[in-house]
Amino acid sequence: MLLFYIWKTLKNRILYIFILSSTLIFGQSDTSAYTSFKNKVVLYADLGYTTAPFSVHYKFSPEVDKLKYRNNFRTVLGIGISYKWFALRLGIPLPGNVRPISRFGSTVHYDLGVDFTVKKTFCDIDIRNYKGYAIKNATSWNDTLNDLHPNDIRPATNAVSFSANVWYFHDHNFKMTALKGKTAHYNREVKTWYIKSSLNIFGVGNGNNSLVPVELIDTLNTKTGTNVISSIDLGFIPGYAYVNKINNWQFSAIAGLGAAIQGKFYNVDNVTRGFLGLAPRYDIKLIGGYSKPNYFLFIVTDFDNKSIRFSDFVYRQSFYSVKLVGGWRLDVKEKEKKKRKN
Repeated sequence: MLLFYIWKTLKNRILYIFILSSTLIFGQSDTSAYTSFKNKVVLYADLGYTTAPFSVHYKFSPEVDKLKYRNNFRTVLGIGISYKWFALRLGIPLPGNVRPISRFGSTVHYDLGVDFTVKKTFCDIDIRNYKGYAIKNATSWNDTLNDLHPNDIRPATNAVSFSANVWYFHDHNFKMTALKGKTAHYNREVKTWYIKSSLNIFGVGNGNNSLVPVELIDTLNTKTGTNVISSIDLGFIPGYAYVNKINNWQFSAIAGLGAAIQGKFYNVDNVTRGFLGLAPRYDIKLIGGYSKPNYFLFIVTDFDNKSIRFSDFVYRQSFYSVKLVGGWRLDVKEKEKKKRKN
């Protein structure tokens, strides 16, 4: 059900992000600000996790005004290779869940991402899907639970997000590839303002059952009985980016605040209701580590926030990941063919 609503709103609007990117102004690169290793074979591995908690806010009862949904994530080991235009990474979930299955159930998830740089712009596309959540501390409304099993496990609860972004950095020396540290690193300080345009299609659902536990549904407010909450929005975020490298230690921060024009929807009894509004958006990225020409070790964070408000009924979700990334940059010996003159 949720994937149907996501796809229904996606197919006629995906071109928006590419129309936005065509209006950007390009500049020339000054490679003295950073060193590129595109002619080296980069072998790397990463270890970390990605998660997507969300919450639903409403005055359900005198004791309950917020429901906290938590997925049960696993640590992921990634192995990758990059050389010139070619890049490949394989992610392998390690055995065992971070949280106890008896209390949080099991989550099935996948993440797919593509990114590329064109002069002053950085473009990325991400698709995320998480199925299987638990509502924390449900004993206050569910008498069948106890202190040993206090959470309401909901295997059908599903969160989906599609995001396509175009970042325009005013300083042509600011490059995301050098910021992340695998195929390039910085040589000096670079700071710049930026504008990010984004197309987002996202939402949560619970199959044919209500997202909110039946014990907490307000019969006077049909929104509380919805089985799907979804949105499509077009956002603009201005911000500031900073990176520096001192004695092989590189550190960076990106922060921005903006808004999105949002079409938002909920479904009750197979009837979909839609509204138009504004939603806040913000960017936070922190990346840092140690890099020399032959090897590197970085901590890479990624944070993406989503929200939908229907008056006093509010859904908020965060997609974020933390990874430790390390690897080697290996020289490649190329055979030069000499042409002899007759």
